[in-house]
Amino acid sequence: MTPRQSSRSTMAPSAVPAMRALILAALLMPLAASPALADRAAVKRGQKVVDEWCRDCHVREGEKLTADMAPPYSVIVGIEGRDRAWFEAFLEDDHFPMTTFRLFDHEKADVVEWLLDLQRRQK
Repeated sequence: MTPRQSSRSTMAPSAVPAMRALILAALLMPLAASPALADRAAVKRGQKVVDEWCRDCHVREGEKLTADMAPPYSVIVGIEGRDRAWFEAFLEDDHFPMTTFRLFDHEKADVVEWLLDLQRRQK
């Protein structure tokens, strides 16, 4: 019997799938805790908040801006100096009529992530 054969014979065949699952879990665990994945989740949540609460007042891409509509997000994120700190401060202040909808702090944070993602995609 070779050393390879002898080491294999010590593991029960039923243990092999469990061992593979443990190894796979160990390899994937860092990905689950990855900031990039957390950011993607925040971006998706932010888009959901924007779709639910903000889209009625912000003109959509390709539509004409009218006096009663807010500018499209692409214009908002494209203005020089609009960074995380600016968006966070903006969402903390009252901007009538925006205050009709009050967002929770976690929703504001997610919207900021969505805006920053949109900004990165435009560059």
